[in-house]
Amino acid sequence: MAQQAYMTETDGNGGSGPEPRGVRLRRLIGRLVGRLTTGWRGDPRVWRRGLVVAGLALALALVMLVHSRIPNRYGNLGSLTETFLPWIGVFVPVLLVLALVRKSTTALIAVVLTAGVWLNLFGGLLGDKTGSGGDLTVATHNVNADNPDPEGTARDVAASGADVVALEELTTSAVPVYEKALAATYKHHSVQGTVGLWSKYPLSAVAAVDIKLGWTRAMRATVATPEGQVAVYVAHLPSVRVKLQAGFTASQRDKSADALGEAISHESLTRVILLGDLNGTMNDRSLNAVTSQMRSTQGAAGSGFGFSWPASFPMARIDQIMVKGVEPVASWTLPQTTSDHLPVAASVKVTTS
Repeated sequence: MAQQAYMTETDGNGGSGPEPRGVRLRRLIGRLVGRLTTGWRGDPRVWRRGLVVAGLALALALVMLVHSRIPNRYGNLGSLTETFLPWIGVFVPVLLVLALVRKSTTALIAVVLTAGVWLNLFGGLLGDKTGSGGDLTVATHNVNADNPDPEGTARDVAASGADVVALEELTTSAVPVYEKALAATYKHHSVQGTVGLWSKYPLSAVAAVDIKLGWTRAMRATVATPEGQVAVYVAHLPSVRVKLQAGFTASQRDKSADALGEAISHESLTRVILLGDLNGTMNDRSLNAVTSQMRSTQGAAGSGFGFSWPASFPMARIDQIMVKGVEPVASWTLPQTTSDHLPVAASVKVTTS
C-alpha cells in the first residue's frame, strides 16, 4: 500500500531549525512594545497619568533653554550648570521609559520636547566633522603636578606627532625630565612658570602673560611655521571647586579668564592659537572673554564631545584648543597618560583663503 508523505513549512527558512537571532530579538522587542502600549488607545487617563514625569522633563528642558539666565551670584550656580549641561541628556531615556511604563501621553510629549531641546543644543556635536588637509598639528596636556611618570607622559605626547605641544602644571623638579624626553622631537621650547611650549619650529617673542594670579601660569610665543607666523598662547586658569557651603568657587578663574581674553584681544598677529587647561567648558559664560573671540577646534572639527577630565571617566572638556585666523580641520583626544587629564590635539590649516 503506497504511503503518501505530507510536508508543512514551519518557518520562513523552510525548515524547523532554530530561529535566527535577529528575528528573535525583533520578536522580543515587539512583545515589549506591545505590552507597554496596550491599553493606551481609548483610555482617557493617558492624559492625566504621568504628570510628575512630564513635570521633570519640562523642568530639564527649561534648564537647557534658560541656562544662560541662571544667576551666578549664588555659588556660581549658572557656571556649574553650564559645565555639565550636556549630561542632562542622560535623563531623557530614563524619563522616556517612565513615560511608557506609566502609559502617559502627556509625559511622552514632554520627554520628546526635552529631547528636541537637547538635540538642538548638542546634536551638532554627535556627528564626525573631522577632515583632512591640515598643515599644523598642535596638542595640549595638563600633565598633573603629581604625575608619577613624567618621562612616559612626555613620550606619549611626542608620539602624537604634534608639531607644537603645550604642557601645563609643570613643577620645577619635573621640567628637566620633560626637556630631556622631548628634546629629540622638539628643537625649540620655552618654559614660563608652570606652563611650557615645545615646537618643531622656531620660537620668538616669548613672554609670560599676566592673568592676575601673582605667579606665571600663562605665556605667549610666535611660532614660525612653514606657512607663516602664528601666535600661540598657553594658559592654565585657576582651578574651580564645588563646596557644600560656598558652591562652585570660580571667582579667581573668572578674573584670570578676563585677563587672558584681554591679552588675546590685543594680539598683533592675525593667526592665533590658544592651548591649555581653562578649567571650564565652552558653555561656561564666565569664559566669554576668551570664547567670544575664538573657535573651539572640537566644536568646529571634532567627533563627539571630546571630554578630557577626569581621565578615568571624562565628564567635561576643560582642556581646550581654540583658534582665530586659522581653520580647524580635525580635533581629537589622545590616549590616557599617567595624568588625571587626557591630552587633546587638533589639526589646523594655517594657510587659509
